[in-house]
Formats: sequence, structure tokens, C-alpha cells
Amino acid sequence: MMMVAVLGIDLAKRVFHLHGVDTHGRAVVSKRVGRAKLAAAVVQLAPRLVAMEACCGAHYWGRRFRDLGLEVRLIHPKFVRPYVKSAKNDARDAEAICEATLRPHMRFVPIKSPEQLDIQALHRVREQLVGWRTALINQTRGLLAEHGIVLPQGAWRLRPEVATALDDPASELTALAAELFRGLLDQLRELEHRIGTLDRRIVQLCRASEACRRLATLPGVGPIIATALVASVGDGRQFRCGRDLAAWIGLVPRQHSSGGRPKLLGIGAGGNRYLRKQLIQGARSVLPHLGARDDRRSRWLRGVLDRRGPNRAVVALANKTARIAWVLLARGEDYRAA
Repeated sequence: MMMVAVLGIDLAKRVFHLHGVDTHGRAVVSKRVGRAKLAAAVVQLAPRLVAMEACCGAHYWGRRFRDLGLEVRLIHPKFVRPYVKSAKNDARDAEAICEATLRPHMRFVPIKSPEQLDIQALHRVREQLVGWRTALINQTRGLLAEHGIVLPQGAWRLRPEVATALDDPASELTALAAELFRGLLDQLRELEHRIGTLDRRIVQLCRASEACRRLATLPGVGPIIATALVASVGDGRQFRCGRDLAAWIGLVPRQHSSGGRPKLLGIGAGGNRYLRKQLIQGARSVLPHLGARDDRRSRWLRGVLDRRGPNRAVVALANKTARIAWVLLARGEDYRAA
């Protein structure tokens, strides 16, 4: 009777490929199963460990297999890709997942709870609505410029300025153009209403969570950043220290070192882009209030600002905020200002 030590599953929508190896790494099973039979097939094989790529549906199946008493490991797809042999297909993907799981120093992705997935989905929907609003504002500005109406900068000025231009008898807008722009204003008003509804929901979730309330005491951290950190990181214990969290977000310099000569570059475009953007924007909001404070953190930030400029100072502050956030999450401590 075969003993499956590690079972690699190549996830898909309807058809899944299973690849199992024994304790010596020898393949003992390789087959395809449908979605309705996946759970039963995994229970029948009774593997010691189930491994999957951290892709769409991985957290759902991870929770299901964990509830069945199995140990589950999720791997980032970029760590699986080097182990794919020759051409890519489902069978080789499942085999590569087993190979990557057997590496002694492989890093894994923790399984998110349904509450974390709900908050993450809330942020993603809000981000999409904000993108639609920005695209709509840019389109409205461009179309109005074709009629000789140039509006001042600022999204908050758009609606009153467009309404004034539509009601101005001196404008050269035709009846068709005025109708189109009124429809764009209605669409913009609807988007802003939906974004406001999600913002209020995020504030409610932040107030209901103890971890979010502790994170919100950090300078430059509000309900959006606090809930996004909890949704993405959880308790933060999968990271050894705050620097690991900052590196995972993408707030540390990239290295291109060789021959014992360290060479540090910019922060790059890797990591969690959404969290990095929010933390940097939150850090940017701290700079206007810097002159009114004389604590140690503000003196440090003023020194970085004088030496390196505002952009690097903002990234440095976002890095420090991420490290402190790890302490608050992993150790359950409250923020104590220096």
C-alpha cells in the first residue's frame, strides 16, 4: 500500500491534477480529478502534507483540507516556477509543487481566515471603484477641454465646476454635450456614494477589531491601512521580525551585491503594492505636521528629510511604520511614542 508523504495539487476551476511522493521523494501517484471529487480523492490518499500554490481558491481548499485533519502548505507561485521541468502542464506543475515543498528552507503562505478574505475583498472592491472614479474624472476633463472648458486641479472641485459650466449660458456646449456631461456627473456621484459606503464599512471594521485599533494609534495609519494590514498579515507571526514584514511589503532597498561589495538600489516594484502605496501615502500625510513636533521620531524624520529629500524620507517613515506595526501585531503591544 502506497504511503503519500507530500501531495501536490495543481489548482484550477474544474479539473485538478494530483502528484504524490513518498518520504524518499519518489512519485507514487499522479492523476486528474474533477472538482466534485477532489476532497474525497485527497481523503482516500491520506497524505501527511498537502501543498498548493497560493493562487485563486487556495485559501478555500486550504481551509477545507485543514478541517479534514490534514496539514496544508501554500507556496507562492514564483517559488514553484524554478522547479517546473521542461514545458509547462498541469502534471509538471503539481510535480514542481512537491519539489518546492520538500526544500528545507522554503517559505510558505499562511492560510487566511474568512474574516481576512472579507476585509481583503472590501479593499479590492474599493480600490477598483477609486480607479473607475479617477478614469471618469480624467475622461470628463478631456472631453470638456475639447469644448474650451479647462477645469482647475483637484477631484473635489470637478462636480461644482462642471455644474457651473453646464449652467453658464456663455458656454458653447451643445444640447447633446450638456446631456452627456450631466450623465457623467450622475455616474460620478454614484461612484462617490459607493466609495463612501465602503469607507464607512471599513471604519466600522476598524473599530470592532482590537488589532486595528492598536494599529490606528500609529502616526500616518488610519482605518484603511490598519484593516489592510490585518487582512494581509493577520497576527504577523509568520515573519521573524519587523524588517521581514517591511521587505515583504517592498519597503527595503533592492540589492545587487557581488564580490563582497554591497550595492543598494531603489525599493523596486515587488512586494505587496497595495500595502506599500497606502503606507507611503500615510507617511506623506505626516510631513506637513512635522514642524509642530519635537519628539525623537520627528527629529529623526527631519534629519532624513534634510539629508535625502522628501521622497526618501517618506519611504523611510513607511518602513519604520511597517516595523512598528509588526511589533503591535505579533507581540500584542500598544504603541508607545518615543
